[in-house]
Amino acid sequence: MIKIEAIVREEKFEDIKEALTKIEVNGVTVSQVVGCGKQKGYKELVRGTEVSITMLPKIKFEIIVSSEEWEKKTIKAIQEAAYTGKPGDGKIFSYDLRSVMRVRTKEIGTAAIN
Repeated sequence: MIKIEAIVREEKFEDIKEALTKIEVNGVTVSQVVGCGKQKGYKELVRGTEVSITMLPKIKFEIIVSSEEWEKKTIKAIQEAAYTGKPGDGKIFSYDLRSVMRVRTKEIGTAAIN
């Protein structure tokens, strides 16, 4: 099993959600997060004073998939939906997952995510 985390622009939320639905990825957790990468934010005038905004709002998708095939399909769908070609498009991470348990039924492994 593999966990995929994608941190992307807020405005790409609906596009990514649709892309995941299209490939039939259903188990998704979404969080609003803030962070900064290479772009280091931007400057904004607040009441006449220039302020550096370094922590930018982003959306974090967390998805568990059962195989490398699903990992590749899921990452491709997210990348295509999140892409603008500009700094700040985000990052996608994937990790090997040791264990998953469905709390209600105590199912373990892929049975817990299907």
